[in-house]
Amino acid sequence: MKLSKLSRLLHRWGSIIALLPITIIITSGIVLQLKKDVAYIQPPTQRGAGTEPTIGFERILKVAKTVPKAEIESWEDVDRLDVRPGNGVVKVQCKNRYEIQIDSETAKILHVAFRRSDLIESIHDGSYFNDHFKLWVFLPAGIVLAALVITGVQLFLMPYLFRRRRVTGVGQPPSDSGPG
Repeated sequence: MKLSKLSRLLHRWGSIIALLPITIIITSGIVLQLKKDVAYIQPPTQRGAGTEPTIGFERILKVAKTVPKAEIESWEDVDRLDVRPGNGVVKVQCKNRYEIQIDSETAKILHVAFRRSDLIESIHDGSYFNDHFKLWVFLPAGIVLAALVITGVQLFLMPYLFRRRRVTGVGQPPSDSGPG
């Protein structure tokens, strides 16, 4: 089978096979590009009083427990802490996707909001569905997308390369116009 025919075949079927996962990846990627600009996706980082954290972990947990929406009973309910010394804030990211921003100097609650960016990131990388889905659907879709790029570039360039060969005679067998 000729390379151009094989490329067209791979390009056609690869695009059909990878259509849904790649659409999910592209759509969620576009939304993630806006996460710092759209508060609905990710709460904006607030500013605290100082730039050096002075409150301890016990105080952070105690303050976080006072927020009913966060549903925090213990450290088991906390996904992670994000300390931003330059902003004077500690972000408590809860397992239920709420985020509490606490002033790292005064322990005052600065902001409480639902954080959607982590959910969107898990959809983007396929882990939202499950780890097997991520490895057996999204990873192959990424590989197929790379192949689509390669075959697409090849299909785009081939007419130009063939036209150039025809005009310049590059790659043509020598003519049999010797002495006769």
